[in-house]
Amino acid sequence: MEYFGGASAANNTTTTETTPLLLGEPIPDPIPGPKSADIKPSDPGSWQQEIRIILRYSAPLALALLLQYALTTSSIFVVGHLGKREIGAVSLANMTATITGYSVYQGFSTCLDTLCPQAYGCGKKTLVGLHLQRLTMLLLFLTVPIAALWLNADRLFALILPAQDDETALLAGLYLKIVLAGAPGYACFEAGKRFLQAQGMFAACLFVLLVCTAFNAFLGWFLVWSVQKLNWGFIGAPIAVAITNNLLPILLALYVYLIRGRECWHPLSGQIWRNWGPMMRLALPSWLMMEAEFIVWELLTLASSHLGPTELAAQSALMTVSCFAFYIGFSVSVAGGTHIAMLVGAGALRRAAVATRVVLCLALTVGASDLVLLISLRHAVPVLFSNNPQVCHLITKVLPLCALLQIPDAFAASLNGVLRAVGRPDLGSYVQIPVYYLLAFPLSLGLAFGMDWSLIGLWTGLSLGQVLNVLIEGGLLWFLVDWEKAARDASTRSMLP
Repeated sequence: MEYFGGASAANNTTTTETTPLLLGEPIPDPIPGPKSADIKPSDPGSWQQEIRIILRYSAPLALALLLQYALTTSSIFVVGHLGKREIGAVSLANMTATITGYSVYQGFSTCLDTLCPQAYGCGKKTLVGLHLQRLTMLLLFLTVPIAALWLNADRLFALILPAQDDETALLAGLYLKIVLAGAPGYACFEAGKRFLQAQGMFAACLFVLLVCTAFNAFLGWFLVWSVQKLNWGFIGAPIAVAITNNLLPILLALYVYLIRGRECWHPLSGQIWRNWGPMMRLALPSWLMMEAEFIVWELLTLASSHLGPTELAAQSALMTVSCFAFYIGFSVSVAGGTHIAMLVGAGALRRAAVATRVVLCLALTVGASDLVLLISLRHAVPVLFSNNPQVCHLITKVLPLCALLQIPDAFAASLNGVLRAVGRPDLGSYVQIPVYYLLAFPLSLGLAFGMDWSLIGLWTGLSLGQVLNVLIEGGLLWFLVDWEKAARDASTRSMLP
């Protein structure tokens, strides 16, 4: 049977807002066995129902993602008045930590966006906990090579940076050595929040992050500025981050134990070391897809440094604005993808098709809203980042293009979420890696330096690449994804604990 088009799309079928994307003959229940009690395989779903669910999930998740992003970048504000070298060192260390550590944990953890909701939808609730335990062990193993890199980062920075920046290299390396103590906690939190999201508990992570963000702000100020006798200064910032990162999974575990979520816990056993194949097949392409996007953004920032200090300052501000806007659309992607995976696991394919349409429409709405908001505030945003007239003028000039990017950016995020929901994140990695590195990045450099378009060239190349990502991934979702096979695969995974 064809999905999202193909042969069945040619049928002369009257469509309504509740008509599924899966056209043609009624879909049989592809999954025998238990299902989630709240999801009926025969439920066709409705737009109103799916909108309410996805928005209810997305709102706390968006706030949680913004808080987590603020948590990882908080050190820049804490050390802001210590000096230029300290700010540069923290920025360099945070970029390195994001690319080589945090994005690794986040990318591998997205495999649970498929495994856990599908297991929950199949009615195998303790399997959700088993998936969590397996991924946690994998992330802790990955911490070993990450630690080896961070412990030697000062030497690498000394090779890359100019000789006059040796002190910056030492400070950035020191930051990574200290913040490494919090890497296991960050890894456990990334896995743990998927465990709760699979059960529809998106507000739990928001509660934990609210507490930890406030604690981190106080602890950073206390260790860097207040404790004069210790004279910790710069090192107080990474100490605060490391402590907070280890506190995150502790509070999450207390929430599960004391409040809600224990029903999906799996007793510790030897099963944790078996059947890693499905997890790895989903985790690797998800990580590659996320890593490719993180790196290309950082490469563009590095490229802007060769345009001049004004361009670098403006690019840093535009990147920050774009990241905050992206996380709003990304929350719809994660919330919608989790919900769709749960429906696929329960065999409710008609309803999953409706939910997919809702997620994509919400992504367009979020992207368009970001576009309108950023263009409306294009004269107010620059002064939040700089008092330099040249920097502010450049931000104002490029911001409309940055705003325009939010539409394909949000849509691409939601397409990736749907692909993860049906267990095909590999399709996204097949598209994004060549598009980013064979088209978008070279085109950005060509327009910026060859055509002298400066920052406008960098953002034009990236925007065109993201549009192409959307077109190709949308076509793959329409023509190639077999939803009945996705449901059968979900059932197979649930039978192989």
